[in-house]
Amino acid sequence: MNLESILFTQGFGSRRQCRALIADGRVAIAGAVCADPQAEIPTEALSFTIDGTTWPFHEHAYLLLNKPAGYECSRDPQHHLSVFSLLPPQFAERGVQCVGRLDQDTTGLLLLSDDGKFVHAFTSPRRKVPKVYVATVRHPLDDTQLDALRNGVLLHGEARPVAAVAAHARSEHALELTVLEGKYHQVKRMVAAAGNRVEALHRERIGGLDLPATLAEGAWQWLDEADLGSLRKG
Repeated sequence: MNLESILFTQGFGSRRQCRALIADGRVAIAGAVCADPQAEIPTEALSFTIDGTTWPFHEHAYLLLNKPAGYECSRDPQHHLSVFSLLPPQFAERGVQCVGRLDQDTTGLLLLSDDGKFVHAFTSPRRKVPKVYVATVRHPLDDTQLDALRNGVLLHGEARPVAAVAAHARSEHALELTVLEGKYHQVKRMVAAAGNRVEALHRERIGGLDLPATLAEGAWQWLDEADLGSLRKG
C-alpha cells in the first residue's frame, strides 16, 4: 500500500492532508523520513511515526478504554464530555464507535472499534456475551436481594423477569453482578427491583477480557489477538 493510502486508512485526514503531512517531512518509516506519498510500504507489522509519535498500522481498530465518570458514549453528547475526547482524533476520523454504551456515571471497560461486524457481534442480544459489573449500593446487601437477582426480577416495561448469571456480595455495600443482556440501565433497574439502589457502577469484564489493572482511568490501549481471543471465550 502506498504511504498516502496508509495514512488515509489510519485516520490522519483527507488524502490531501495526508499528502501534506508527507511532503512536510513529518512522516518516518523505520526512523527515516519518507517524502514520497506514492512509496509502496508493506503493512505487515508496520509502525510509522508522525511528528515523532509512533503509530502501528491496523486494518481495523480494536480499542479498550477505561472510561471515567462524567463522559457520554456519543459523538454528540448532550450534557457531558464525549468519550471520544479521550482518544486521538484519528480514531473518530476512521469511524471508530462504541461497542455498546455505558451511562455517563458508569466507569470501567469500554470497547471501541471501526469493524462493523465486530461491533454487531458484541452488541447483538443473540450473542449473550457476559458482562461483569461491580455496583456500590446504598443499603446493606442480604441473601433476599441476591436470590432475587439470581432468580429474576421483573423490570418496568418487560414482559418476563430478568435474571443475573451470577450475583454475590464482595462486601456489605459492593455487589458483583454478571448479566448477558444490555437493556437500558439494566443493572441499576435490576438492583432497584431487588430492593436496593446503585450509588456507583463499574464494569470490570466483557466475555473473558478483564479491564487491565495497570490502565489508568481515562486511558486507552489497543487490543491484541490474545485480548480478542479472551473476548470470544467469555
